Amino acid sequence: MSNQTFEKQVNQTLLLKDASLSKSASSFNERAHAALLDDKLQQALSVIPSGFVGKRTKAKAALPEFSELSDQAVRIKNHTLANIEAYLEQFEAAVQRSGGQLHFAPEPQDALDIIDEICTTKDAKLIAKGKTMVGEEIGLTHFLEDKGYETVETDLGEYLIQLRDEMPSHIIAPAVHLTRENIRKDFLKTHKNLAKDRKLETPGDFVQEARHILREKFINADIGITGANFLIAETGTSIIVTNEGNGDLCQSLPKTHIVIASLEKLVPTLEDTTVLLRLLARSATGQSISTYTTFATGPKREEDTSGPEEFHIVLLDNGRSKMLGSEFAEMLRCIRCGACLNHCPVYQNLGGHAYGTVYPGPMGSVLSPHYFGERAKDLPFASSFCGRCNEVCPMQIPLTKLMRKLREKPLTKRTLFAKTSMFAWSQLAKRPRLYNLTMKAVLPCLSIAAEQNWLMNKVPGVKAWQKHRTLPTIAKTSFQDAWNLNCKKDSSQENTRVKKEGQGK
Repeated sequence: MSNQTFEKQVNQTLLLKDASLSKSASSFNERAHAALLDDKLQQALSVIPSGFVGKRTKAKAALPEFSELSDQAVRIKNHTLANIEAYLEQFEAAVQRSGGQLHFAPEPQDALDIIDEICTTKDAKLIAKGKTMVGEEIGLTHFLEDKGYETVETDLGEYLIQLRDEMPSHIIAPAVHLTRENIRKDFLKTHKNLAKDRKLETPGDFVQEARHILREKFINADIGITGANFLIAETGTSIIVTNEGNGDLCQSLPKTHIVIASLEKLVPTLEDTTVLLRLLARSATGQSISTYTTFATGPKREEDTSGPEEFHIVLLDNGRSKMLGSEFAEMLRCIRCGACLNHCPVYQNLGGHAYGTVYPGPMGSVLSPHYFGERAKDLPFASSFCGRCNEVCPMQIPLTKLMRKLREKPLTKRTLFAKTSMFAWSQLAKRPRLYNLTMKAVLPCLSIAAEQNWLMNKVPGVKAWQKHRTLPTIAKTSFQDAWNLNCKKDSSQENTRVKKEGQGK
């Protein structure tokens, strides 16, 4: 993506309009601080532990072979990634056999230009767009709107955030950061042709109103765009997993269907895909399977009564091929279930917008620096390293290990003071005797400095740290000295006991 396009997407969609996030909040720390102070956001996020987390736990417990399927899924994805070139060729041939067209897009701007050319060729006016995180990644909706196309998000969550001109807050629940009152206000403000006194209280009310508005868009759309959860190499098939059916309408009613997906979505066979599907819904929403799991293979055939006349798949790279041969290759196993987000204490308290990119949470903290560069440099630090993301990932991605590797990279850019301090610490840590001697000399000084409040006012970093924490009293003796002294006392007491017992005999 060009810098200009990316900047525009971020400026237009990063910040919550109703929240206290300031447009000057450019760093993760600033956005995180604002999110913690947003009472409405905190209310909305409170449903995550009881909703996603609880349902996933039950769904996993109901499937005794979950761990075995997870192992099998890891083998499938590792094999596919190791042989990606062969499967890309097989997939391309299968798409062409079915009457479709495959377009390779090395960079985001390439994908945008390809889609624009298709829309221009078809003289499109209205585009119905299903949920696609790859589309969010490249700023597709804003790009199409800037080109003059009426572009309508048809997934209910995506439709809500389009009304607010925001980014998704979650990869499977884009509007998880919104309360019912937020949605009610947005519908009343936007759907002005409907009765002002209409009832908008229950989720069903909102769904019915959105359906009333969107059905007309589905019927009149010139082009339908969807994402893809998986792409099957042997058949050239695109698979979408939804709970609303909007994706089916996007790809079956318009005359042209465009799939935007990334190359790691490839899976060798239909049989392999069933393994991944059994893990995806359970890990994402706690369902045994989603309401709709739809397979699309090429345009409609002569005997078909409905379906698109043209079928295009735009396959995006955007740095993924570079990850293949790197220490971050394991991240390409991700199936975008969102389990790591739901279980992450940082995400649970901040929501997705604090991360500043379309991929939040632990998975986003690894992916975003590769896709968005410097703008996402803070994200590997947005983790407590509790390890819950590793535990719940169905693809067994070592997320904390990968975040740690990314944390190491900025060290070369740190100040001379920081580098000197880290070097000195490393030399001490590798020399136990020198470490012990240094601690014996330093501890009494630190204790006195802490008592006089000198640490808080003078030492770099401590003042900021103490804004939200109380510095514990620093002991005048080290733990090792206390331990050794205690051991000597125990030994002395034991010797005394033995002597007494000997004298008694």
